[in-house]
Amino acid sequence: MRDDGLRLYGTAEHEPESRSLVVGNLSMDFQDGNLRSLRFGGHEVLRAISFLVRDKDWGTCRARLSDLRIEENERGFSLAYAAHFTAPTGANLDCQIAISGTATSVSFSADYVSDADFETARAGFVVLHPVIGVAGEPVAITHGDGSVEEARWPDTIAPWQPFKNIAQITHRVAPGIMATTRFVGDVFEMEDQRNWTDASYKTYVRPLALPWPYLVPQGERFRQQIAVEILAENNAARAADRSDAISVRLIPTNVRLPAIGVGLRPECLQEELASLDVLKAIGAEHLIAHFDPAAGHGIEALKGYAAIAAQSELKVTLELAVPCLRPLEEEMAQFAAMVDEAGLQLDTLFVCPSVDRQSTPPGSNWPQCPALGDIYAAARVAFPGLRLGGGMMSYFTELNRKRVPPDQIDYISHSTNPIVHAADDLSVMQTFEALRHVVNSTRAIYGNKAYRIGPSTIAMRQNPYGSTTKDNPAGARIPMANVDPRHNGQFGAAWTLAYAATVAPAALEVLTLSTLVGPFGLLAGGREVTVSGELRPLAHVLTRLAALSRELLSAVETSRPDAVLGLGSQRRLLLANITCDEQTVVLPAKPRKVSAIVDGGELAAQQHVTLAPYACVDIAL
Repeated sequence: MRDDGLRLYGTAEHEPESRSLVVGNLSMDFQDGNLRSLRFGGHEVLRAISFLVRDKDWGTCRARLSDLRIEENERGFSLAYAAHFTAPTGANLDCQIAISGTATSVSFSADYVSDADFETARAGFVVLHPVIGVAGEPVAITHGDGSVEEARWPDTIAPWQPFKNIAQITHRVAPGIMATTRFVGDVFEMEDQRNWTDASYKTYVRPLALPWPYLVPQGERFRQQIAVEILAENNAARAADRSDAISVRLIPTNVRLPAIGVGLRPECLQEELASLDVLKAIGAEHLIAHFDPAAGHGIEALKGYAAIAAQSELKVTLELAVPCLRPLEEEMAQFAAMVDEAGLQLDTLFVCPSVDRQSTPPGSNWPQCPALGDIYAAARVAFPGLRLGGGMMSYFTELNRKRVPPDQIDYISHSTNPIVHAADDLSVMQTFEALRHVVNSTRAIYGNKAYRIGPSTIAMRQNPYGSTTKDNPAGARIPMANVDPRHNGQFGAAWTLAYAATVAPAALEVLTLSTLVGPFGLLAGGREVTVSGELRPLAHVLTRLAALSRELLSAVETSRPDAVLGLGSQRRLLLANITCDEQTVVLPAKPRKVSAIVDGGELAAQQHVTLAPYACVDIAL
């Protein structure tokens, strides 16, 4: 029998164990040196408090912990440990951590020093406030000079930092419960992490307007502290019981489900040409063909795409990174001539300036680039009659910061990635809390403009925030990795279905959640839980989604959207368990048939359905 972890996650590696800390009504988890899921009376106060160290490319320097000491009694708890961080340059940052808590307070302090000049994009505390129950609500920000700003948490996703120079944040957790979080030892500011589909508002050390990467000087000692205080009224209610069976409600809509796209990459052309039967089996309608001259892509890539298009008979979108190094008319005319020479028949053209594949953080100077309107106009001249897409090849973050002129394009597009900042299982699945805000914010900006998303995958296709993505030969759970083992397991299937369920109400035109082959693909490679060359679990999900393309959506509302998500039509209901625990779901009525999507096995057709960890089911209504 296969290892259950391998089947679920594509890797036998286990996540770090967590320890629950409970004092009165206050509870939290201690995991891998960080505090997570800080709750009072069952209500989430903070999503996390972490002391993090990033390398110069914003990759995470993993902490090595030692000398952990924990004391607990009825009045509170205390923890102390040493954390050792190593930069790619070999410099070491040593940190002494102390954490303490009572029934209404938590303190987390860090004293650190480096044995050499330590190059980092950030070294210090990060505090995550949740989004659910917080977005759009009042908040009080105390600044470094003592002044207090009465404001609201951003509802529509803020492109820039909503609050700066933060010394203290006070917010309502739930009726009758207030929380104050103090930041000591450096200058803190906040970003709306929903930009990256992190389900949080992140308050972090060191303003982005300051130069980065920067050096932590050798031998210089630093200290930071986060302190949380809870003020609760005696009659404050506890949160609802999370162990009850999950109810499901179907809501008919006038929205049609999107067509399914599949990405193509020049480095995989030979494997793609050998795997065209998969496209028909999946029921995909669109091919998103990536083309980046700066990466060395040329006429051979276009000829390969032409062969795939001719044999598959699918619609092709050329995803073109425009160098903008010569007059636009010349560049675009050259690309049009290459497309003609290759014999590639395009359905649509998506263009994005090459420089916009890299992020322009707040406070930075925008790179030199022609106006987007000029780029679109040149594309129209060179490719007459084609539908033209604009937006970002990278993430909603960049689209939110650099708004494109919608009247000059036929559709808007971007992708997302769930492992920009954190890669643990819970954080990845929590991104759906933010993803619904991403599509709602895009609609708020661009109205009813035709809208596409993808390719969006768990692994990172490109790193807009550094020089490269992170190699992952060990198949670990690491941020910004160009390979993620969970793409190969049941986890990847549940993530794919939950993603489609979350964005479906936005009335997308095309949704792309994989490439054809390779680490982001439909087909398994070597040394995976699935036999090499066979369909990965997520491919079975995409097959079900493709079968529903253009049918009217029945939106699915569950009583635990943090546990089960789904979508459906008038005849089908697809559900995904996005947790590592079994979940019992109560359907609106007894179904005709219930099938496991990945292995095709049938479940009992009852009104109560038990979903195994990360299970995906197809329910005939």
